Amino acid sequence: MPKLQLINQQGAKVNDLTLNDNVFGITPHQQALYDVVNAQRAAMRQGTHDVKSRAEVSGGGRKPWRQKGTGRARQGSTRSPQWRHGGIVFGPTPRSYAVKVNKKVGKLAIKSALSAHIARNQVMVVDKFELSAPKTKDFSVVLATMGINSKALIVSTSFSDNVALAARNLPGVTLALASHVSVYELLNCKQLVLTEDAVKYFEEVLS
Repeated sequence: MPKLQLINQQGAKVNDLTLNDNVFGITPHQQALYDVVNAQRAAMRQGTHDVKSRAEVSGGGRKPWRQKGTGRARQGSTRSPQWRHGGIVFGPTPRSYAVKVNKKVGKLAIKSALSAHIARNQVMVVDKFELSAPKTKDFSVVLATMGINSKALIVSTSFSDNVALAARNLPGVTLALASHVSVYELLNCKQLVLTEDAVKYFEEVLS
């Protein structure tokens, strides 16, 4: 079973933590990771793009010239696609990019992402985060003391207002709730910082 040190905000060791092997020690499932990240990236798209077809553009109600006798090609409307200001053929229209992913695959992907970070020694477990004031400078000092100096994702079951306000201006630092963290967020960081509550949540929900 994976074992990590439980540290405090000062970077001092508090205890040894044994992680659940079924959550943090599995072999990452690459296909599950791909499917879930693909679905989550697709869900980020608004799908509000739209162009006007020949039925939606203005004008073009009258036939521009008679059918025969002019020597020119027959035309039924000045808003046909080949005309300037005409409608667009096969252009984008509002749609949903949602991709269905089974719940079992979603859970497997989260476990795979967590296990991948454990295998790379990129996980740090902290007992809790507390700040007396919502100051970004204070929070950056805490992260520097703990040795967090690269793109980091901090996951907990809840954050105080002081921590949330202090962290939002730090580049490369993202806060996420354990109940809502996405696989894309887990993979899109170099350092994963979990609170003790988040570890217990993952083990209870995913094991």
